[in-house]
Amino acid sequence: MVSDLNKIFNRQITSQKKSAIREVLKLTQLPDIISFAGGLPSPDSFPVEHLRKIVCELFDSDDAFQALQYGTTEGDIQLRKLLVDRYIKQGLDIGTENLIITTASQQALDLLPKIFVDPGDKIICGLPSYLGGISAFSYYGAKMEGIYLDKHGMRSDLLNERLKKMKAFGEKPKFIYIIPDFQNPAGITMPESRRQEIIDIARKHDVLIVEDSPYRELRFEGKSQKMIYAMDNTGHVISIGTFSKILAPGFRIGWVIAHEDIIDKLVTAKQTADLCTSPFLQKIAAKYLETGIFDDHITRIVDMYREKRDIMLAALKEYMPKGVTWTEPEGGLFLFLTLPDYMDAGELFMQALEEKVAFVLGNVFFCDGCGKNTMRLNFSFPSKEMNVEGIKRLARAIRNNLR
Repeated sequence: MVSDLNKIFNRQITSQKKSAIREVLKLTQLPDIISFAGGLPSPDSFPVEHLRKIVCELFDSDDAFQALQYGTTEGDIQLRKLLVDRYIKQGLDIGTENLIITTASQQALDLLPKIFVDPGDKIICGLPSYLGGISAFSYYGAKMEGIYLDKHGMRSDLLNERLKKMKAFGEKPKFIYIIPDFQNPAGITMPESRRQEIIDIARKHDVLIVEDSPYRELRFEGKSQKMIYAMDNTGHVISIGTFSKILAPGFRIGWVIAHEDIIDKLVTAKQTADLCTSPFLQKIAAKYLETGIFDDHITRIVDMYREKRDIMLAALKEYMPKGVTWTEPEGGLFLFLTLPDYMDAGELFMQALEEKVAFVLGNVFFCDGCGKNTMRLNFSFPSKEMNVEGIKRLARAIRNNLR
């Protein structure tokens, strides 16, 4: 063993911290802990029997050898065609040349700064925003510029002002990172009017938009909003999708939709990372889509998660003390809870663990370090009964810290 590894690790890895959420999840493995911390789909949502049948059929088909061989970096052509067809129905003007398969959407979040970011470059994100995105961008040396959200998502007025100030200093961000549908962690959905405002601002300042949309199909109520990519269709938008929340996270299959020049650079970057996403899993996913039962599967899990959300919201209304507020998402997996200003969720966390309940600290989602009185709660993974009992336990811990 080298005498001092720290002398040979590069600066990026030595400055990078472990994922706060992943570290919290280790604590939640303790006995009797009810965890609202993970972003986990319910195990009951996995179509085990359908997938078992598809795997058996795959090994009996001519595709078996292709599934076990190396694949193309761009991804399985049949899976790409099926995904493109789904997006065309949503108003996107794309072909297979506009879509690359990635090893889940987290790889997409890693590849984008890999091709766009030089150390010191700036990226705009929401306050709060998805920690996995913030971490990936920061790893490549990006400096994050946060824009506060309101009930409609990223504030377009603040975005425009920030871009004007940056222009005055000769700066321009590499892209604007947005989660428009059931935002992680806030649970907010951006209406089409706000999406259009942000598109107009991005065009005016000649800045790309990255639209991260892992939860889009998990809508419980209200009208589905057009994708930002579909509203633009000029190449200003990059969209990211995944099967992790709507099929199974163990597949590790995601994708990026973008102008073909961007896809070309993503292919090059991906070849140095993993050559290709698992052809075996891509074949299974493609055959699952071909069966025509995917939409029925989505309907089933939407009904499941809607009920869990409603149960958590009802429990919050019944048990939480005054001064505590929360978002009421129209879909997705999360809601965001805000404590009174004087409270610190970090100090509350260990007391909550004593009550056998866990959550994710909200401040990890703020690139400027604020949000200390906030937390993210996941309602999809715990059972209905645990959602109620967990909120009771959390409310007790909060009441013990009220002034």
